[in-house]
Amino acid sequence: MNTQNHTKSGVSNTGSPMPGSLSQPPVETPGHGLLAGRTVVVTAAAGTGIGSATARRALMEGADVLVSDVHDRRLESTRAELAALGLGRVEALTCDVTSTSGVDALIDGAVAALGRIDVLVNNAGLGGETPVVDMTDEQWSRVLDVTLNGTFRCTRAALNYFRGVEHGGVIVNNASVLGWRAQHGQAHYAAAKAGVMALTRCSAIEAAEYGVRINAVAPSIANHAFLAKVTSEELLEKLASDEAFGRAAEPWEIASTIAFLASDYSTYLTGEVVSVSSQRA
Repeated sequence: MNTQNHTKSGVSNTGSPMPGSLSQPPVETPGHGLLAGRTVVVTAAAGTGIGSATARRALMEGADVLVSDVHDRRLESTRAELAALGLGRVEALTCDVTSTSGVDALIDGAVAALGRIDVLVNNAGLGGETPVVDMTDEQWSRVLDVTLNGTFRCTRAALNYFRGVEHGGVIVNNASVLGWRAQHGQAHYAAAKAGVMALTRCSAIEAAEYGVRINAVAPSIANHAFLAKVTSEELLEKLASDEAFGRAAEPWEIASTIAFLASDYSTYLTGEVVSVSSQRA
């Protein structure tokens, strides 16, 4: 019998990782053609976060991809990196999701560039760390305008497109476990993500009649550079240590669940929010 004690983070009392534990990120799962022949649009895909990881996963699963972001230089860099994988077609369009005309142009441009849209991933979001007592109207409104209103604008534009075609489509929204949980300094972000969850449920009921599925993922914490810019290192370390695996998720681990929701493996799922977390939602 093995009597060695282990911590919840998957590290033994000798300081070594537990055999077979997930305290260290696993090797990324190869593609299995889940999105073969599909076209996927991903918002806020520049950089190294969940958006770019989702675009990469879509390519690995056989899709052609259009990535969008408000940052021109970072977007072009991301497009080039994705194209260099030599997997599928990669297009890019700049878009500010706080602009209705900009979002409408994104959907029109994606159809023109790719021929059709099969999947939209609403990844755009904005966070911060400010207690309610110190929060300005501008801070509150900015986070909700990007995170919730932006998701609404993109969903509306995509549904207008999907309603006019016969092939239907899929929308996957990026929510957060903070839509369910309380966390200090995150009232604006949590309110926005709770709104994304509600939007997901209601729009899914409406969209079912013309063959569109809408679901969301709710990550707990994913390890990427942008998060470190808006959240203190101390808080990130605490949040990661609170996870059952003792670490944050890698962006590709979130992207894999998004690919599942976008694929035909989830044809009876709509209006659902899937928690991508190693602890209770």
